[in-house]
Amino acid sequence: MINPKTPNNLNRRDLLKAGAALTATALPLNNARPAAAAEPTQKLRTAHIGVGGMGGADLNQVATHPRVEVTALCDIDSGILEKASQSHPSAKTYQDYRQLFAELAGEIDAVVVSTPDHTHAPAAMMGLNHDKPVYCQKPLTHEIYEARQLRLVAEQKQLPTQMGIQVSSSAQYRGATQLIQGGIIGKVSDVYVWSHKNWGYDGPAFEGEDAIPESVAWDLWLGTAAERPYKKGVYHRSQWRKLIDFGTGTLGDMGVHICDTPYRALQLTAPLWARTTCRPPTGVGHPEQNKVEYEFPGTAHTTETLKWTWFDGAMSPPDLSKFNLPADLKLHDQAAFFVGEEGTLLLPHVANPRKFVDGKEVPVEMPKLEIKNHYHQWVDACLGEDETISSFSYGGPLTEALLLGVVANRFPGKTLEWNAEKMEVTNLPAANKLIRRNYREGFEVNGL
Repeated sequence: MINPKTPNNLNRRDLLKAGAALTATALPLNNARPAAAAEPTQKLRTAHIGVGGMGGADLNQVATHPRVEVTALCDIDSGILEKASQSHPSAKTYQDYRQLFAELAGEIDAVVVSTPDHTHAPAAMMGLNHDKPVYCQKPLTHEIYEARQLRLVAEQKQLPTQMGIQVSSSAQYRGATQLIQGGIIGKVSDVYVWSHKNWGYDGPAFEGEDAIPESVAWDLWLGTAAERPYKKGVYHRSQWRKLIDFGTGTLGDMGVHICDTPYRALQLTAPLWARTTCRPPTGVGHPEQNKVEYEFPGTAHTTETLKWTWFDGAMSPPDLSKFNLPADLKLHDQAAFFVGEEGTLLLPHVANPRKFVDGKEVPVEMPKLEIKNHYHQWVDACLGEDETISSFSYGGPLTEALLLGVVANRFPGKTLEWNAEKMEVTNLPAANKLIRRNYREGFEVNGL
């Protein structure tokens, strides 16, 4: 049965208690640091925030681990929550994650956050503040500042974390990473990355309002974002990825998957600058088509600096004809392309890489790797028996880099010079207003 409490039942003291850094009395497993392995029979009691769509998939996957006990379910949509509860009838149910932590922090060991992007950081930080390991869907956060703070707190507390880029655990991407770092095409000078998806909106602001469905706690869905009327088919379960207040567009969302392997394999850090080619900003949605250029400092696997270019929507795939590829090569809808000193490498989305030299394809022998389950890897890390491949220490910087491009979308044609240490655009002060947002009263969280 859905917990009948609503946000109005939570007083200010309860909310502050829920968000405080040291409110929970940590059980041995709550700290879940890899150095202290759990007993073989011990269960990991999980709380799941967001259980519809991708959240439902995350819930189902985590629950397949034999040592997971689904203890709490949370979703602002009571219909979605009821459906998830049917598969996990012993789990307590909530519509407000703040209430979940206020009431149940001592009875859960780890947290899975699978909400729209704008709620990732506050929900994940609340989990970290209570010393809970966190699995958080990609992109890690909605703003650069949030990504930095989640990484720092997770590292300070030494908690097992995982950003939900499941493909990072795939044999194809792990194998490609090994090949690139092994020098299969020598040092890399340029990377082209693209997705045909259009998770943008070039239309006008939404007018009017519709009746809020009885199942939807609209105020909770808005969460940290500014208040606005409910519109059917626009926000909840629909276009939120496309809208600047809630999602991060194709670059921030799908870009995490496609950009993961190049960023990881080349061991990149923070970009030096970013520049976008797209339509003028509307204040409503992300661009429907987009080209974003970055320059990264060089690493052991690149030339002195690395040029990185992203394309999405109708701007993808890019024109790569200048690289002397086979005439009959058809580029995939989503892929990464590496330009090296000793050839080029095409890495389709979740597929084996293809190498080209002097206009001909060269066979690639893939490393033989163990199949890994991204979700189970995090559970095992919480139990002290493994390490995660995409912890917040990795996912935070990757998210920061991509979100700098999302910020650049609001200043098309302008080069944003980036000081990563200060989290500051040094040549365009107006851009710095987009690095960190103000949370709506009542949804503030310590650390953010």
